[in-house]
Amino acid sequence: MQRGLGVCYYPEHWPETQWPEDAARMVAAGLTWVRIGEFAWSRLEPEPGVLTFDWLDRAIAVLANAGLKIVLGTPTATPPRWLLHKHPDMLAVDREGRPRKFGSRRHYCFSHLGFRDECRRITTLLADRYGRDPRICAWQLDNEYGCHDTVLSWSEAARTGFRDWLAQRYQSVDHLNRAWGNVFWSMDYGSFDDIDLPNLTVTEPNPAHVMAFRRYSSDQVTAFNRVQTAVLHRLSAAPLLHNYMGRVTEFDHFDTGADLDIATWDSYPMGFLLDRLDADEAHKATYLRQGDPDFQAFHHDLYRAVGRGRWWVIEQQPGPVNWAPWNPAPLPGMVRLWTWEAFAHGAEAVCYFRWRQAPFGQEQLHAGLLRPDSVAAPALAEAAEVARELQALPNVGTATARVALVFDYASQWAWETQPQGADFDYFRLVFSVYRGLRRAGLSVDIVPPDTDRLPAYDLVFAPGIMTLPDSFLTALSSFAGTVILGPRTNARTAEFALPDGLPPALPGFDLRITHLESLPPTEALPVNGGGNVRHWMEHLDGTVPSTLCLTSGLPLLASVGRQHYLAGWPDDSLLDRLIATACATEGIPRTPVPDGLRIRDSDTHRFYFNYGPHSVVFDGMALPAAGVAMRPL
Repeated sequence: MQRGLGVCYYPEHWPETQWPEDAARMVAAGLTWVRIGEFAWSRLEPEPGVLTFDWLDRAIAVLANAGLKIVLGTPTATPPRWLLHKHPDMLAVDREGRPRKFGSRRHYCFSHLGFRDECRRITTLLADRYGRDPRICAWQLDNEYGCHDTVLSWSEAARTGFRDWLAQRYQSVDHLNRAWGNVFWSMDYGSFDDIDLPNLTVTEPNPAHVMAFRRYSSDQVTAFNRVQTAVLHRLSAAPLLHNYMGRVTEFDHFDTGADLDIATWDSYPMGFLLDRLDADEAHKATYLRQGDPDFQAFHHDLYRAVGRGRWWVIEQQPGPVNWAPWNPAPLPGMVRLWTWEAFAHGAEAVCYFRWRQAPFGQEQLHAGLLRPDSVAAPALAEAAEVARELQALPNVGTATARVALVFDYASQWAWETQPQGADFDYFRLVFSVYRGLRRAGLSVDIVPPDTDRLPAYDLVFAPGIMTLPDSFLTALSSFAGTVILGPRTNARTAEFALPDGLPPALPGFDLRITHLESLPPTEALPVNGGGNVRHWMEHLDGTVPSTLCLTSGLPLLASVGRQHYLAGWPDDSLLDRLIATACATEGIPRTPVPDGLRIRDSDTHRFYFNYGPHSVVFDGMALPAAGVAMRPL
């Protein structure tokens, strides 16, 4: 696989006389990809039906003639102002019933069918013009689905669409009433038209109602995306991609990704550290200028799964951003480290956002590879260094790890709907397990719950999955390796009811959760042999033997052969014990690493990444802060 570097560029922002110089400097720096067009609708169609593609024709020619491969974006994330005159009800509505206004971006409701038609129209116009153009080497659809809290819309279009979705799913309102348990609090409906969106209720709405709306809303993202993929697959042979974000879980990326060829994501390590990571202030202070050691890697592995093996970083942070609570500059060397880490996890391309810092608009303080005056910013030299290094490193594939971690978007919605504890968060639970595996020096593959790939792994962790699909349970019945399920796994049916016979309802496990308790942060339940349970503890009953207990005697780990159910949320010490025992059982070598150091294996090389603020000596090598090393396996 040939790896490459790229950049996001906005020719409409700069004088046309500047384009050739910009393109030549990109190529001189070793960049091979350039993404354009994803925010340009008003410049492509300044008035309804008035098309001005001539400037885009010239930009494509300049960039391609310089030797750059072009990713062309569909501009549907930024509908022009005139479109609101045509469709004034296309705006999303927030949970409080307030329409979201024009004036930034992503100002549309996924459920609005009229806007979908407009997206089909502009995508078709672009595809008719450029679909067979060999200079267009990939297409990006829209931009950052879900960013700015835009998946859930409480609009009239969503209400109408939701009722239709319910009618198709349940066929009769009586079936819906039974499935949702609407006998509770006299919530029975006489017609699908009686069902509203689950907001602005006096107290919490029926969790089955909420979960249905979350599924519906996710389906609308997939349906919206499919409008454009249908056009482009028909009119272009170039691969289709979308750029996902970090810790955006409001829609099922696996469903949306099924219609795309490549998954990409926007990696902003320092912004995410301060804006989206659950961590204490000491941790954030330690990694302030580097980003969290595991957050980027988790998403690399997640989007490799979403893309079925093909994935990129389409936006890589090159310096301070403008949108986090605080926006420091990265340590020298971090842009190189972030880039190499993506390649070590199998990225085909890493593209920096952006080429030149904008002197106007909302992102004036977001760094680029160039300053606004076109002087090189520090990241340009690091990008050029990686480009030279790529020429020397053989093309190495991404090795299948021996360890898999199951991730399920619907479980995030479920536990947001009924958390039972103020700090219970599904993403946080799964990420804590991922972090523990990385502390052990293990490479990890992330897989969806309906995966058919379990036989490829020796060790599988599947914490917190609300409803295990039948396909997973079938695969589990013949899985020969070690699997650790729980806590809070298979605790609800698909309609958000307790399963018959009590959870976790696992075949072959005579095991029941009789009751559970969520624990405040001050509470820790010690475990025999070391470590603690925090946040969550389930009380088990049944004949399945316990192989690990709390010091109080409560069973914690129930085991049938190599299949285990974990009844509590482990702290780091306990999780490290569980991972060590499971790896020993399966003969998986561990390489416990110092704080801030991380390892990833490819087919041919082992990569070392030092996120720590100080140099470290490990495995016979000295790695400076922000240091990267690699050696053949």
